[in-house]
Amino acid sequence: MEHIYSKWHHPYKPAAKYKKKVAYFSMEFGIDQAFNIYSGGLGFLAGSHMRSGLELKQNMIGIGMLWKYGYYDQARNDDQTLKTEFNEKHFDFLEYTGIEVTIKLHDNPNVKVRAYVLKPEVFGTVPMYFLSTDVDGNDHLSRTITNHLYDQNPVTRISQSIVLGIAGAKVVEALGGADTYHLNEGHALPAFYYLRDKGVTKEQMVFTTHTPEKAGNEERDARHLNRCGFFGRTYSEQELQTEMVNGGMINYTISALRMARKANGVSKLHAIVANDMWKDYEGICEIIPITNAQNQKFWQDETIKKSWQKDNATAYKKRKLALKSELFDEVYKQTGKKLDPTVLTIVWARRFAAYKRADLLLHDYDRFKKLIHNEKYPVQIIWAGKPYPFDYGAIDTFNHLVHQSKQEPNLAVLIGYEIDLSRKLKCGSDVWLNTPRITREASGTSGMTAAMNGSVNVSTDDGWIPEFKKDEENCFVLPALDYQKPTYEQDKLDTDNLYNILENKVLPTYYDAPKKWQKIVFTAMNDVIPEFTTQRMAADYYKKLF
Repeated sequence: MEHIYSKWHHPYKPAAKYKKKVAYFSMEFGIDQAFNIYSGGLGFLAGSHMRSGLELKQNMIGIGMLWKYGYYDQARNDDQTLKTEFNEKHFDFLEYTGIEVTIKLHDNPNVKVRAYVLKPEVFGTVPMYFLSTDVDGNDHLSRTITNHLYDQNPVTRISQSIVLGIAGAKVVEALGGADTYHLNEGHALPAFYYLRDKGVTKEQMVFTTHTPEKAGNEERDARHLNRCGFFGRTYSEQELQTEMVNGGMINYTISALRMARKANGVSKLHAIVANDMWKDYEGICEIIPITNAQNQKFWQDETIKKSWQKDNATAYKKRKLALKSELFDEVYKQTGKKLDPTVLTIVWARRFAAYKRADLLLHDYDRFKKLIHNEKYPVQIIWAGKPYPFDYGAIDTFNHLVHQSKQEPNLAVLIGYEIDLSRKLKCGSDVWLNTPRITREASGTSGMTAAMNGSVNVSTDDGWIPEFKKDEENCFVLPALDYQKPTYEQDKLDTDNLYNILENKVLPTYYDAPKKWQKIVFTAMNDVIPEFTTQRMAADYYKKLF
């Protein structure tokens, strides 16, 4: 009997304004704690999008990768420093669709790729298809392609893009094809090359660029990609020449921007930065802003939501104390430290990337010591986040914070930063600290879900913040500075400004003007909902991009 999800199928009749068939390709999806195949913000964003797609009855499907070992599991060495573990994952809730496609990788013309379906009823998403090369009959090397999200071996990384792009496009064909093919970031670029050869027009291809970081915009040698099978067939030298940029390279972002009808950046500021970044390359499509968002139903605590809707400060405070206690149970379990729910708690939690500056507070060590030993206005600080497992600089920062926190009863560094812990941190913190260097954070969605749960953003003026901020009314924002200054000078200025804001505004407001603090909390919720929810965002994608 044929599997119902081996054809394009939704458990509902798509809403009229969302009837266009859209296939959404992403290297990672953060949908549920039980399905840990994501690394960070890109995955959280894509997962929220898939949930809202179902809520709005959109005719969309997700195409992703079934990572056998996920990203990695955070553990600790004997001295509490970071240990990376790779453990095999088992996901009983996925079903084999019966769809198996073959692709050519390097010198192997017959690599098999299987598609497994995540049905809508499991986690409340649109139908999603996950690809695996761990298939009987594949050679050992081919079977390992879908082992690790963002494998550190460059050849494996290229193979992963080919699997997601070309095998993904073939799976969509097997399901009956799509009207629009959407690449969430450049990882699945081979899909566009393959589809273009199949007669899919520019009209049907759209693209989202997520990062102004050079490392996030992959660039690889064109001839090497050609040998790997990146283009779906072997390109002639002449064909390669037309695709090359920067001296014989293929830049995934530039190629996607040339092939797409339209593209988007993920905040208003990011769209400006992205248009400026790529303007010197010819044939680039327009990059419009569609600001990232998060799924309210999934991320917002129900009791917090009710207290906000009724403007009930007493109910809110009672629930916030309970949520802080839940978070502090986790801190106690991991570090043996007992934190105090009545003390202002600052959380810095996100991917550990250098530009996000996890250790910004420590740049002025004297003021840091003063802040954490302030008896009039006590604070507690928690850090969490996953460095890329082979980014030794980021791991070193993580470990430095671990060593600093060991000496102080009111500091903690947590491991296991995935959806469950992320939720606990957002619900249990009073301040959500966000410190990227300006223009480097394309959007940054964690602050949105923090605001939904009453954690007040203290942030540099980057990403989504310029669209949201009412300084001292719904958040506290560091003064914008000249991002062309040397990073050392930017860090110095931002550190000084951050301390001034914490010492003179945040702490006195929290302790001396609790009513004003409460007003900031509820104003932030008013301003984040519905504007920064994926209901708005998923609707925007259909309206403005698809």
